[in-house]
Amino acid sequence: MGTQALRCFGVVAIAVLLSGQASADTLKAEVFHSWTSGGEAAAVKEFASAFNRAGGEWVDAAIAGAGNGARAIGINRILGGDPPAAMMFSTGKQMDDLVDQGLLRNLDDIAKAENWQAALPPAFYDAITRGGHVMAVPVNNHGQNWLWYNKKVFEKAGATEPANWDDFFVQADKLRNAGVIPLAVGGQNWQLMIMFNSVLLSEGGKDLYLKVFKDLSPEAVASPEFRKVAETFGKLRLYADAGNANRDWNIATGMVISGQAGMQFMGDWAKGEFVAAGKTAGDDFGCILGPGQPNFIMGGDVFIFPELKDAQGTRAQDLLAHVLMDKDVQVAFNAKKGSVPVRLDVDNSKLDACAKVGVAVLQDVSKQIPSMEILTPTDIVQSLQDVVGQFWSDPSMTLDQFVVAWAKTVEQAK
Repeated sequence: MGTQALRCFGVVAIAVLLSGQASADTLKAEVFHSWTSGGEAAAVKEFASAFNRAGGEWVDAAIAGAGNGARAIGINRILGGDPPAAMMFSTGKQMDDLVDQGLLRNLDDIAKAENWQAALPPAFYDAITRGGHVMAVPVNNHGQNWLWYNKKVFEKAGATEPANWDDFFVQADKLRNAGVIPLAVGGQNWQLMIMFNSVLLSEGGKDLYLKVFKDLSPEAVASPEFRKVAETFGKLRLYADAGNANRDWNIATGMVISGQAGMQFMGDWAKGEFVAAGKTAGDDFGCILGPGQPNFIMGGDVFIFPELKDAQGTRAQDLLAHVLMDKDVQVAFNAKKGSVPVRLDVDNSKLDACAKVGVAVLQDVSKQIPSMEILTPTDIVQSLQDVVGQFWSDPSMTLDQFVVAWAKTVEQAK
């Protein structure tokens, strides 16, 4: 934890948190999350260690899966009157039902004292605010639209980093001709949606992306530009292996790490797997926001804090919120998670080559693109993931059928 931050918080707040506590008592916090892959597990240990050093006791409640399983269990605990101290959600609208039911505490006092608003990108501050109250702690800025590639595999195949979508298919053909699976794909709907969105932003452009997810515009979905995006996405089927159905994302990442495959579209949590495998950004693997004009689809993770009945549990939550937003802790966590710190005021000099690419792009506010989870209601996001998954798994589905299915899904959900 940063020396200055610890001094400030320690003198004023930790003394208050610990006042009146018997020496045998601890500020225990049960934390629900779904970070169980190699890189994720290494990253979450940074939070746990920092919290323990600050006087807390991190009780790890990790549930394997893409997040839905952990959230369902945690939500059931909250509804049943036995909530954990903190629970991980994706940045965006996933927490809205719990906020609307009054089941979460606000963090206004801490956020104001530590000036979170000045430290965060505006889109992220808005994403954690409901009715003027801060309802969650953001912990990272996950770029969702990265293309990762194995540099040694590319070199052997005579391939180069693709500059645009036409060039992408040229390089993919070189990989296939060299006997390598060009594209490692995890054929789960949420992963396919990430890949689709990468195409939508880089092929269709920022305006189309925002019309589709923010405005939910039927005209945008019916446009030739959207059809071109769908056509490009469908063409990617030709470069994936037949075993992609239901493959976990980290297994697909492992294919790129081992050289079995050349590339993967995935959020920057995939970089955590490269790092955990001892690989170095810029030397062993490369990264592109695109291909094409670089923009940064900003997603991430937040921790929500249920209302607790005991004062000591609430004090533990206060300490945890401070630790999660500490500048040095953010850098340590994100270096292993693969993401970049959500705070804009941290020292990024120790970040790796790919993280520095992301940080550089994020300096341009016009390239800070909110993820669909931030822009679009959760039920619509889940339904559209199903549409994209159906299109991927059924090559007989025409572009017309895909466009109609997308438009109908949005209309029915409104």
